[in-house]
Amino acid sequence: MRDGYYLSSYLTIPGLHRLAMVSYRHDNNVSLWRKDGSQIQLLGHWEFERMSGLKHHRTPFLSMEDLRTFVNGLIRPFGVSLDDMTEVWGTPGLATTNDYHFVEEYPELSFHSIAHLYSAMLLDSETFFDGDILALAVDGGPDRLLDQQYKRYWFTGAVSRRGVVETFPVASPGLLYSTAKDRFKMREGTLMALATATTATGRCDRESILDKFDFTGLAALEGAPLAFEEIVAQVRATATTDPDFTEEESFVSAAMKEIQAISVMAMERNIETALERYDLDPARTHLALAGGYALNCPTNSHLMAKYGFRGFLAPPCVDDGGQAVGIGLAAFHKKTGGERFTFSFPGAYLGRQDDDLDGALAEFGEYVADVRDLDLDQAVRDILAEPIAWFHGRSEIGPRALGNRSLIGDPTSRAAKDALNQFKLREWWRPVAPVVLEDQLDEWFEDSRPSPYMLETFTIREERRHQIQAVAHLDYSARVQSLNAGQNPALHALLTAFHRHTGVPMLCNTSLNDKGEPIIDTIREAINFCLRRRISVGYFNGRRVAFRNFDAYPAEGPYPRMRQPFTDLSESRARAVHAELNPHGLPELYLHVLFLDLALSGKFDLRTEEGAAEAFEAVDSRLRADPSLRQAAERSMRRAEHRFTTFGPDALLNLELGAVRQITAPDRAQ
Repeated sequence: MRDGYYLSSYLTIPGLHRLAMVSYRHDNNVSLWRKDGSQIQLLGHWEFERMSGLKHHRTPFLSMEDLRTFVNGLIRPFGVSLDDMTEVWGTPGLATTNDYHFVEEYPELSFHSIAHLYSAMLLDSETFFDGDILALAVDGGPDRLLDQQYKRYWFTGAVSRRGVVETFPVASPGLLYSTAKDRFKMREGTLMALATATTATGRCDRESILDKFDFTGLAALEGAPLAFEEIVAQVRATATTDPDFTEEESFVSAAMKEIQAISVMAMERNIETALERYDLDPARTHLALAGGYALNCPTNSHLMAKYGFRGFLAPPCVDDGGQAVGIGLAAFHKKTGGERFTFSFPGAYLGRQDDDLDGALAEFGEYVADVRDLDLDQAVRDILAEPIAWFHGRSEIGPRALGNRSLIGDPTSRAAKDALNQFKLREWWRPVAPVVLEDQLDEWFEDSRPSPYMLETFTIREERRHQIQAVAHLDYSARVQSLNAGQNPALHALLTAFHRHTGVPMLCNTSLNDKGEPIIDTIREAINFCLRRRISVGYFNGRRVAFRNFDAYPAEGPYPRMRQPFTDLSESRARAVHAELNPHGLPELYLHVLFLDLALSGKFDLRTEEGAAEAFEAVDSRLRADPSLRQAAERSMRRAEHRFTTFGPDALLNLELGAVRQITAPDRAQ
């Protein structure tokens, strides 16, 4: 394998489907790598939602030229462009080779799931090549761009013994949680928090539900909603209420307690089956988790405690936002022929850097009262008075604030927690997470271990609970981020100063963003947030900025992000793109069949008369062979028209990947 730069990507391909409001991937992201002999480095990782402001970014570019221009802008600070890449992987049309993935090697397993596995189990090459790892990839479902068609098993486990990997299918609770999100109209994180916020309880037959429904693949699309209905029906008949919450909040909390318990049982079955099948000793085995469900901190910590695994492996971008990392690590393992190489995940701070504080201050000058260099003692006084904004260096990756784009508060103060929730427009009962000095973890939390990416919960020691009420859940657990000086020197210095002043080695740490938007990426976005939420002080790359004139600040919404490359879809441009990409007038119904059937969609160049004729014949044949496909395509057309006329050209920005799944295989089976 040649030395040089490599780019792995997980992007929605450009094309006509943009006009039809169809998306194939969410949480789009790219990773830049460098190989130098046996050394592999991850130089940068960019999640598109941070730049666009579009939560779970799934909106495709209209053209490959637009895509290449955007990616070149991301990697330019490293002095390279796509033309300098030795190889590009991951996104059809952008990729320069097709020998990097495991689509053919695993004919029944989703490559999407395989990539998740590698993003966790190859975080450290020494652990991977010298030890034993049990890895589970558990999320809500795969994409089809590389696999083309859905594989039999969506969710994958693996055992790696000294770098030799064996895979097997597993069950995922991810779709059960996403069903709950859809039915209860709350995000998964909110549902998890509500489950632990109340004393409400209910009962269901957990074993029976787990035995009855299939959570391993396409069948889970039907099984998860049916399981959900059984759970809520049984819970509703037995639920108690918490007087501090509404009846509906109490019911949702009780139902989520049962859903969480069933989810944990499903994960236990996965692990126990693998431990027995592969004769693994947990005390000598690392547990690696990836996929959206791996954001479930209580599950992660429960599995570690119950089985006594040697260590825990998971990237901060554990959801689909880490797919480019997994695609890259899988490619290096495959293309080096399984030979040993050296790689250590460099930590969470791999996003963009914004050093233009002076430019931002000039733009917001009339709202700036004072600017001075960082004084840690002053910073502690600021935090004790009220929460502050903390912006430093490169942005962290993943969906959780890890200290470079954060709101920081006093963990000893309930008022600080309430203020943070008010700034974020969140429910009053939402706890906030602590960032804790790593060497102080054991003094404050039971059975704790380093948790650098906020992916585990630990119980606060009984004698400490009265001191840090702002970060405690109802059961006295806390979702912890541990920190040492090597990970983040600036934040570590702030924590150390706060510990010196107060005796408490932690701070409240929640993400710097508005409700429903991704974490802020630039200084201007952060200042806009401070002015709208009346946050008096922000710290930006080592400088203290005090704000004023809040009443005069006119903006009501977030600072505009880099949306133009994705949202520039006026009706005139839409017509122009349609004329360019479909000049021979393939009927709209036939276009939607191509969008739904990825095995066909990439085969024809509709810009040529010959390609359009071949596409027409192929689609016509498919329609004759499968009459239900016509119904699916017609539903797709109606949905696209409704979204375009009701919400405008940018309605795709709000679509979930599930919307694509709902108009493919399950529709045909109805």
